[in-house]
Amino acid sequence: MSVNVLYKTSAKATGGRDGHAATLDGALDVKLTTPKELGGGGGAGNNPEQLFAAGYAACFIGAMKFVASQGGPKVPADASVTSTVGIGPRAAGGFGLTVDLAVALPGVPRAEAEALVEKAHQVCPYSNATRGNVDVHLTVV
Repeated sequence: MSVNVLYKTSAKATGGRDGHAATLDGALDVKLTTPKELGGGGGAGNNPEQLFAAGYAACFIGAMKFVASQGGPKVPADASVTSTVGIGPRAAGGFGLTVDLAVALPGVPRAEAEALVEKAHQVCPYSNATRGNVDVHLTVV
């Protein structure tokens, strides 16, 4: 598959799940900690699943706005996406992710909201990257 790249960014991580990650331009700089549920100490810091959840949620709103610009219903200013990312062992070995996206589109009729969410799921880069590899569940709330 060919991609006409319009933007690139780079981040560097050290120390793994109990380390540090930052974008090379310094715009993002986070301490990483492993959650207790995965055998870590928890505590102050973030983990890759939190960062993925935040990125997917923001990107999905952008995808909905793109769909709206192509003739879909207007995305209200107070629209939100709550992304819940799960991690655990896979039956086939290794670890896998699950994603639940709860989409709130206040004032948009339910049928229009559901159609918008489905169309956004087809164009969102995170959705395209995970399709066929990660169980993504969409809900209009």
